[in-house]
Amino acid sequence: MARSLGVVVPAYRPDVAVLSEYVRAIEERLDPAEIRIELDAPAPSVTDRLRDLPATVAVADVRRGKGAAITHGFEALSTDVRAFADADGSTPAGALASVVDPVASGDAALAVGSRRHPESRVHSHQTYGRRWLGNAFAFLARLALSVPLYDFQCGAKAIDADAWGAVRDHLYEPGFAWDLELVAIADALGYRIDEVPIAWEDQPGSTVSPVGTSLALARALVVVRHRARRLDDHPLHAAIETYREDGTALVDRPKPNDD
Repeated sequence: MARSLGVVVPAYRPDVAVLSEYVRAIEERLDPAEIRIELDAPAPSVTDRLRDLPATVAVADVRRGKGAAITHGFEALSTDVRAFADADGSTPAGALASVVDPVASGDAALAVGSRRHPESRVHSHQTYGRRWLGNAFAFLARLALSVPLYDFQCGAKAIDADAWGAVRDHLYEPGFAWDLELVAIADALGYRIDEVPIAWEDQPGSTVSPVGTSLALARALVVVRHRARRLDDHPLHAAIETYREDGTALVDRPKPNDD
């Protein structure tokens, strides 16, 4: 029996034409039970232009951050498999289907698209500095975490509904570090993770600051490593937990006003 699929596309200041074309491509290639566009703080004209797409458009009146938007979207789905893809279409629909396949077939609980895998095909417009920062962070993440991935931050991942039910209470990072935390927590809980090489094309016009985001990710890596090791009952990290609080998990935070 085929497993149902839901796809979440988090979007903040999207190129409406690119997003619209991408959503239609996902619908045609993957035929998901539901596509949700989690749209943060848009102008009314942007929302209106997306209403004719084969997708549920959930509009938040504030910028939640990528991780919080995906979490909200996953929580709204009732499908067997839940996937997300960045709104700029850097991961083509066919490549997203490749990421979904290991989870849909039951071979993995979490599948991670990878731009840095040796078998990936990358058509990049990135500057040398942006590529260097991305490669350096991936190297640090491999050293800090027990998951030997080439790429932790690629904007295409899929997870089994049961695995999502287990990891959801341990996710705190509302922004770009959410990807990193999802992988680390799934690994700490013993779920199988597959890294899937993909075709990928960097899109110009990103609103992400490479230096600022890299520094924020480096800080988050330390915290995420602690949370993952704590789940492994590592004695040092358990002792640290005695003296600190994580705050509130994303699924327990008040929801912003949305449509």
